[in-house]
Amino acid sequence: MPSTAEAFMAPGPTAGAAPESLTPPSGAWTPDERLRWQARFDAFKARGLRIDMTRGKPCTEQVALSDAMLDWPGVGGHRTQEGGDARNYYGSPLGLLEARTLFAPMLDAPPEQVAVANNSSLALMHDTLVYALLHGVPGGAAPWHGQGARFLCPVPGYDRHFAICEAYGIEMVPVPLTGHGPDMDAVEALVRDPRVKGMWCVPVYSNPTGETYAPEVVERLARMATGAPDFRIFWDNAYAVHHLTDVEESVPGILALCAQAGHADRPLVFGSTSKITFAGGGLGLLAASPANLAWYARHAGVRSIGPDKLNQLRHVRLLRDHAGLRAHMARHRAILGPKFALVEACLRRELAGRGLANWTTPRGGYFVSLQVRDGSARRVVALAQELGIALVPAGKAFPLGHDPRDSHLRLAPSFPGLQELEQAMEGICLSVLLATTEEVLP
Repeated sequence: MPSTAEAFMAPGPTAGAAPESLTPPSGAWTPDERLRWQARFDAFKARGLRIDMTRGKPCTEQVALSDAMLDWPGVGGHRTQEGGDARNYYGSPLGLLEARTLFAPMLDAPPEQVAVANNSSLALMHDTLVYALLHGVPGGAAPWHGQGARFLCPVPGYDRHFAICEAYGIEMVPVPLTGHGPDMDAVEALVRDPRVKGMWCVPVYSNPTGETYAPEVVERLARMATGAPDFRIFWDNAYAVHHLTDVEESVPGILALCAQAGHADRPLVFGSTSKITFAGGGLGLLAASPANLAWYARHAGVRSIGPDKLNQLRHVRLLRDHAGLRAHMARHRAILGPKFALVEACLRRELAGRGLANWTTPRGGYFVSLQVRDGSARRVVALAQELGIALVPAGKAFPLGHDPRDSHLRLAPSFPGLQELEQAMEGICLSVLLATTEEVLP
């Protein structure tokens, strides 16, 4: 599991756990130190920097790893494995067989239960939820719209999941993360309500906490009794192959576990290549039971004739197979690993032992979760903005943007270069030091 920074004098929370109040130990800092931090802050502000830390966005070097695709498929390269013409209306609406076969291991599914769509898993999640609202899902008696649908939302979580629910009037019910996945006692109690139709999950290197669900959590999600017979888990496995260390975390296959438990239609498994190849020109992936996949294909077929199969060919020719995908991701790791190490080093140097902040040290994914003292996260963001450092708004990782403790921040180290990232982390740490000690010297 991701660990809290080891340099803390007092142990911090497990990654993703409900935050504990931070209390500075005796002698952790003095008013004179705060005056020095203020002087550093003022000098930093005079640099006039502009650094964007708002998104988990691949850097230029990462997207360049896939530049060979810009020349593909090339003249005469449009034939598929079966000899079909990818330039034309052709093949299954679920995508090319070779693309479905390539990404099946990443989704823990057989190729025949995989759909490969256009560039975004977010679009797939949006569309499947809208199809459920308008038409209902296999095993359900009616469309979800008008039933007062509710979704369980592990927090801190992915703001774009919450935005979809907000856009369609779905009530969001926060569930705390524990460092090993969602609090399953709470989940199992809440899903007895037949209005609870779904649940968001980012099971591997969760956004933003970096935690990976424990096997027993996945098993309980598969087995649990639900009040709604048409309950769905939206299993957003966005970071399944995005490792940062030699310890490659994973979870048991949710599709197989649910099928074994008699709930084959429960999971909808999503993935994408947005942080594998080109962020704006990748592929969206869906794995599901045969019934769910047929349901998806029926409704998606009304929306579109089919996905861009030339782009699927480009991806197959770049990545080739699962071993090729892993080798490609190792090149990503070589770029990202030093950035996450730098973030860890800066946080330890500036904040460790002061009782003002805790953070996670993830083994994969794109984010570091930073917990500051209650009531100070928004102030940290405002101070960082004064320094020219743009952070994601405080509270963004909670439904409706409301963090009841105003204590959580999400750091996204991927896009800036190392020098720029080091400057950003200095500014962020100075902002934390000042925001969390303002009661002493306002």
